[in-house]
Amino acid sequence: MQKEATSNILPERKAKPKWLRVKLPTGKKYTELRGLVDKYQLNTICTSGSCPNMGECWGEGTATFMILGNICTRSCGFCGVKTGRPESVDWDEPEKVARSIKIMKIKHAVLTSVDRDDLKDMGSIMWAETVKAVRRMNPETTLETLIPDFQGLEKHIDRIVDVAPEVVSHNIETVRRLTREVRIQAQYDRSMGVLKYLKQAGQRRTKSGIMLGLGETREEVIETLHDLKDNDVDVVTIGQYLQPSKKHLPVKKFIDPDQFKEFEEIGKSLGFRHVESSALVRSSYRAQKHIH
Repeated sequence: MQKEATSNILPERKAKPKWLRVKLPTGKKYTELRGLVDKYQLNTICTSGSCPNMGECWGEGTATFMILGNICTRSCGFCGVKTGRPESVDWDEPEKVARSIKIMKIKHAVLTSVDRDDLKDMGSIMWAETVKAVRRMNPETTLETLIPDFQGLEKHIDRIVDVAPEVVSHNIETVRRLTREVRIQAQYDRSMGVLKYLKQAGQRRTKSGIMLGLGETREEVIETLHDLKDNDVDVVTIGQYLQPSKKHLPVKKFIDPDQFKEFEEIGKSLGFRHVESSALVRSSYRAQKHIH
């Protein structure tokens, strides 16, 4: 049934709206960092995910790094990361990431990871060790950790709070009604609970992100914004979902820039500290500004 729907509805194969077309990244800082990434074979989500904002972010001295391998134990319908049996944990990874950040002279680093439900600690120990390594080697670099839900287990979330990144982010991704379809092994209320617990545990700045174009209604997006605010989230990013491949969920709609602007205004009226809302916004977009 899904296969038929995907083959018949492929908005991504049509010409994208003009607001989704971006210029190739340029500039001295981008060229310099691109050269370092290639020379030292550094692993950034910016390059592997072909992020449209790479030039702008690198120009600001911001980059995103993924830890715990590149194979996820979950199979979300929107995500282009491979699903399957992950490889064993590389305990040298914290030093490798810290060294990459030093080589690239990154001012603000975003760390993210695949889900590691196969590990007893859900990967939380590696998370904490990576933050510590980055701090040791790059004491002036600020950090955002874009974490999985750790199945909502507080003992794992505590390891993140204890190493005190400037921002801890966990994406809700979509509205309540679509969560089971979009984030198959995740739960809307569990993710909201993670965000609430982070604040209760003493995390200073929390953040979450939503993708649009998966079939959600305007009212559902507004409801999600209210839920995020009710759970003490400080920063929200809102962007357009783009289908990674034919196997993934199709784009139901390309959201108009005016609609993104309205959601930004609603978010600000609710009292969020920062709201990034436009078609090309991704979780790490303007991340360096979200620590303030």
